[in-house]
Amino acid sequence: MKKIVFILILAINFSSISQEKVTLNDCYDLLKTNYPLVKQHQLLANQNKIDKTIISNAKLPQFSLDAQIIYQSDVIAFPLEMAGITPLNNDQYRATFSVNQLIFNGGLIAANLKIKEGQLKTKQKQVDAGIYQLKTQINQLYFSILLTDESFKLLEAKKKQLETKLKEVKSSIKYGFLLPSSDSVLEAENLKIGQQFIEIESRKSSLIETLSSFIGQPLNKATQFETPLIETQLQNVINRPELELFQLKKEEIKNQEALISKLNAPKLNGFLTGGYGNPGLNMLDNSFQTFYTVGVKFHWNVFDWNTNKKQQETIAINKDFIENETEIFKLNTNIELNKQQQEIDKISAFINSDLEIIKLREKVLKTLESQLKNGVITSSVYITEFTNLFEAESTLLKHKIQLQLAKADYNIVKGE
Repeated sequence: MKKIVFILILAINFSSISQEKVTLNDCYDLLKTNYPLVKQHQLLANQNKIDKTIISNAKLPQFSLDAQIIYQSDVIAFPLEMAGITPLNNDQYRATFSVNQLIFNGGLIAANLKIKEGQLKTKQKQVDAGIYQLKTQINQLYFSILLTDESFKLLEAKKKQLETKLKEVKSSIKYGFLLPSSDSVLEAENLKIGQQFIEIESRKSSLIETLSSFIGQPLNKATQFETPLIETQLQNVINRPELELFQLKKEEIKNQEALISKLNAPKLNGFLTGGYGNPGLNMLDNSFQTFYTVGVKFHWNVFDWNTNKKQQETIAINKDFIENETEIFKLNTNIELNKQQQEIDKISAFINSDLEIIKLREKVLKTLESQLKNGVITSSVYITEFTNLFEAESTLLKHKIQLQLAKADYNIVKGE
């Protein structure tokens, strides 16, 4: 018993540890398995199974029961009375039980089954495409969370640096090197940093809650979101599920063409009918009788006023529609890839500028630190430049996250 409890504790601990870290690919995988739209895969499969069963039932014997009571205003009459022949009654009764068995229909059932199978693949791929398009929202949420994490770390460093400077200023005030109010600006800035912490934590909580809803996985502030290193191959080779969807639609049209070609095929059915009525098959016997008929029925629609041909023409137009949709999708995707590439290039250039700006801001701030210490400048002047450096570092951080996001979006647009 103790052994079992120990194993359960290990399993629980392992589960909790495994949930502490999340990667971007984890979110993609969880989206594909937990997003509510995924349930439509099984719903479509269940529906398709029922539809195929209905179609296949046409191969089975078909049973029918009919009964009728009629009153005729006139019946067959003979010009002269014949001995032994009773005149027919005006009221007649009949009940029949029939069995019909399909023998041959030109492969129409198989063609219908193939269409249903193709429709299932198409609808399921539509679901996949819809889920795939949600990956861009996953990117936005995930990298926004990373930005809040990095912003929090940067803000902590700023707070630590500010507190160190505040101690130095208080010490200088104590010994009379600075005016008594010189620390007020620094303390106000320190309080402002506290507000920024609250804002970042609130935003992160909201982002985590939204991401958790998408991937169907409980997440919290303690969850570690690993920073991915996104690599992109700048080639306009598209591998999106929508292209597979267009191909499945084309195959579906081929199946429809095959079905239409079989609509006018000869059909052969066998039948058996048994009955009881008055009169029976012998119309001259005016009494209740049992009877039966058995045989085969051949049907061939030789001429349909070119209906079949026109249906084929309609199908051909649908094929052209799909070709056109495919071209438009490829065009729009390539346009989006070019936009993403320009975005990547632009942000990369920004990062280079950010690094230069930070170097210059650090140099200026270092000079001002010495001047503040010696009472040459006020705390307000120092805080202004201190804030400028922090904003420059924040901008660099933002651009680095944006660069990874742009690369991730590029890969999603391309289909990787």
